[in-house]
Amino acid sequence: MSEAKSKDTPADEESTEATKAKGKQEKERNDSALRQKAEEKQAEQEAHEADPDQPEGQPPPDPDQLRGEIAETREGLGDTVEALAAKADVKGQAKEKAEQQKARAQAKIDQTAGQVKENPTPVAAIAGGALAALLLVLFLKRRNS
Repeated sequence: MSEAKSKDTPADEESTEATKAKGKQEKERNDSALRQKAEEKQAEQEAHEADPDQPEGQPPPDPDQLRGEIAETREGLGDTVEALAAKADVKGQAKEKAEQQKARAQAKIDQTAGQVKENPTPVAAIAGGALAALLLVLFLKRRNS
């Protein structure tokens, strides 16, 4: 009987080999999963080193999204540079201020002209008084000379 117990039957050998194969497959799956996790962690670390502001544990941002953000940043910087250049352009600022003063003076002249057209009496009285003062000064100069 001991001989019968020591010899495995062909069915037992197949069962043992199947169990070994299953164990080997399970080990390979576990190893593969561990390798994948290690690669993901390595990729996260590399991404974090490339972008320290990126929080750990989060996937790196989409490249198209990054390109869009870069384009927006460039546009904003362009506007900022233009604004700074305008502030630094003293000659341009002086011309702008002169144009503004000219426009104000013209508006005042137009307003005054409109008022004179509506009511010319005060202007005529002032002009007459100025003419009388000028004539008086001339008369007094001739008399003293």
